[in-house]
Amino acid sequence: MRSGAKVAIVGGVFVVVAGGVLYGGYTLAGGINDGSGVGTQGASEKRSGPVTGDEVESAAKEFLAAWAAGESDRAAQATNNPVEAGPAVLNYREGAKVSKAEITPGKAVGTTVPFTVNATVTYEGQSKPWTYTSELTVVRGMTTGRPLVEWKPGVIHPKLTADSSLRTGAAKTGAVKAVDRKGVELTKEKYPSLGPILDQLRDKYGTTAGGTPGVETFIQSDTEGVPDTTLVTHVPGKPGRLETTIDATVQAAAERSVKKYGQASVVAIKPSTGEVRAVANSPSAGFNTAFEGKQAPGSTLKIVTAAMLLEKGLVTANGSAPCPKDVMYYGTSFHNLDGFALGDVPFSRSFAKSCNTAFIKLIDDVDDDSALGKEAQDVFGIGLEWKTGIVSFDGAVPEATQGVAAAQYIGQGTVQMNVLNIASITATAKYGTFKQPFLVSRKVDDRTFAEASRSLPDSVARQLRAMMKAATVGEGTAARAMASVGGVKGAKTGSSEVDGQSTSNSWFTGYSDDLAAAAVVQEGGHGGDAAGPVVASVLRAG
Repeated sequence: MRSGAKVAIVGGVFVVVAGGVLYGGYTLAGGINDGSGVGTQGASEKRSGPVTGDEVESAAKEFLAAWAAGESDRAAQATNNPVEAGPAVLNYREGAKVSKAEITPGKAVGTTVPFTVNATVTYEGQSKPWTYTSELTVVRGMTTGRPLVEWKPGVIHPKLTADSSLRTGAAKTGAVKAVDRKGVELTKEKYPSLGPILDQLRDKYGTTAGGTPGVETFIQSDTEGVPDTTLVTHVPGKPGRLETTIDATVQAAAERSVKKYGQASVVAIKPSTGEVRAVANSPSAGFNTAFEGKQAPGSTLKIVTAAMLLEKGLVTANGSAPCPKDVMYYGTSFHNLDGFALGDVPFSRSFAKSCNTAFIKLIDDVDDDSALGKEAQDVFGIGLEWKTGIVSFDGAVPEATQGVAAAQYIGQGTVQMNVLNIASITATAKYGTFKQPFLVSRKVDDRTFAEASRSLPDSVARQLRAMMKAATVGEGTAARAMASVGGVKGAKTGSSEVDGQSTSNSWFTGYSDDLAAAAVVQEGGHGGDAAGPVVASVLRAG
């Protein structure tokens, strides 16, 4: 207990009064422990094995009560990492300026205890409430055998990491009022997926846009390129106006479509300009998977492979090409979904039915393991260091040989993409020339956009669009999903397995007139089943 502090129980809430200022509280659903021996084992012998329900409850009580009281040393000793926990709890009072905290635990689920924090932040004589939820997990100490809180920064606040801390004071950058292309204000409350993006835009353009800093409680990041995250605004700054390329109507459709799934992302792009019309993720908070994700995109990459094969004259859209049940390449066997075979059919049908073997059988004729990567970069702009206005990954098709090179032809192996990349590839197929995707005009900060070294030859672009159109009709794998989409349209389905997962990730990409979109639903199955409807809903909105 800090010197001069007084302890009292007021209305079932454990409170600590220090220097005349109320600090801390600990609310229990079933009342409050009197504080004698909470979470202790006395002189009993060292225990082993899984922690019990009683131990979970006692360890949680001990830690939360100490934290709420501002007793950083005591709270630290209730964790399995006192060296890191102590400063974090101390910073809660001194850095975040929390003058009072009442913590109410929920019902334990196994060894995890959720809780609600009702805090008061006091800065320069002014106070403001702050409420949020978090959770902790109890483990058995390896040395002592005691039940201890497993330490991680997210216990204090779910958005905290090892490379960040809580602060209350003047914000580092001015506020921004981000608007869509028609002047509609974009807020994280109305468009949750834009929350992390708006933080990045503020960090990069707050001053440029003419905003002035306010006073806030925020998460301060120590990692370069990662913006601070505002948690509570005490004194609003004057926001500067920042125009984006987002279309609020398309963004709203994107938000609704991914919200149906636990993990999903979608991006929409205007092919003729590269303007990003929508970007949405589920979950909406945290990592921007749509722009920064890295995983195999499955057969959606066949758009690039088909373009390469067409350019080299190895196939034509209407020319015959074999689609056997399976094919072997350097000891690696490849097959089609459910083992189907089409025989000798027009290459456009193999594309529409997503025949893997039709693509891989041609790898010997290409006779250049780097050809796919060159096509991806030289024509589709993959790997050219895009400057979208926020942090983004611009895709990779690394050099590969033998079976790995063959896997790349169908978007597997070492290929890394996200839905921003695949939407851009589709936009290039539609328009014929790569236009670097962007959220903020280059005029705002005079940055240089990436440019591909060449466009698709006209004959190749026409055949590629014809094949993508064929995928949306008849028995094409994209037909059902794209049935409700009007305009001049084309699409490609995909699925991929990552780390031996039992159900594949669902990928889908398509365009309608001057709007292209791509989506992925983690463990969503076939491309047209989950990701397809996401893309279709976004295209209809545009």
